[in-house]
Amino acid sequence: MGRVEPAELTLALVGREAGITAGALVQRFGSKLGLMRAFSGRFAGGADAMLDALRARAGSPLGALEAYATSVAGMAETPATLAHHLAYLQMDLTDPEMFAHVRDHAVATRRALVRWIEEAVSAGDLRDDTDAGMLARLVHAVVSGSMLAYAFFREGAPDAWLRRDLAIALQPYRRAVSAGPRQRKPGGKARRPGGR
Repeated sequence: MGRVEPAELTLALVGREAGITAGALVQRFGSKLGLMRAFSGRFAGGADAMLDALRARAGSPLGALEAYATSVAGMAETPATLAHHLAYLQMDLTDPEMFAHVRDHAVATRRALVRWIEEAVSAGDLRDDTDAGMLARLVHAVVSGSMLAYAFFREGAPDAWLRRDLAIALQPYRRAVSAGPRQRKPGGKARRPGGR
C-alpha cells in the first residue's frame, strides 16, 4: 500500500506478494473492496496490541508518545508513500465499513495516549494539573497534522519532524525539573517530595 496508490492495487499484485493466486483472493474476499475491508478490520482489531507493544518498547510514558509519533512518521517515508497512504485514507473515510474500522483505531489510539499521559503525570514528567484527556486530543491532532505539514515542507527526516512538533506541544505541560514520582501520605493526597 505504501508502494502503490489504490487504483494500482490489484488482486493480482496482492497475490504475487502473498504467493497465492488472484482467484484464491476472490474466493476468500470476493473483491478488492472486500479485501480492503478485511484488512482495515484487522488493522483496527490489532490497535491495542500494537499500542501496548509501543509502550513496552519505549521504557517510559513520554518515550511511548515519541514512539507513537515515530510510527506515524513511517507513513511519510517518501513523498509517494505519504501520497499513497492519504489516498487510502480517502477510502477509509468514504466507505462506511472501513470508516467504522478507522474510527475504532483512532479511539483505541486516544485511549492509549490518555493512559500514557496519566502515567507521565504520575511519574512527575508532566504537571499535576495536566488534563490527560485534553492533552491526548492535542497530541493526536498535532501528530496527524504534523505528518501532513511535513508533506509541504519536507525538511529533514519525517520522524524527526513529527517528534519536534510533539515536543513543542508537550513543552507547556512539562515540569521544569522532574520532581520524581508522587508519594502518598498515609490517608492523604498525592504529593511530591519537598513539594505540594
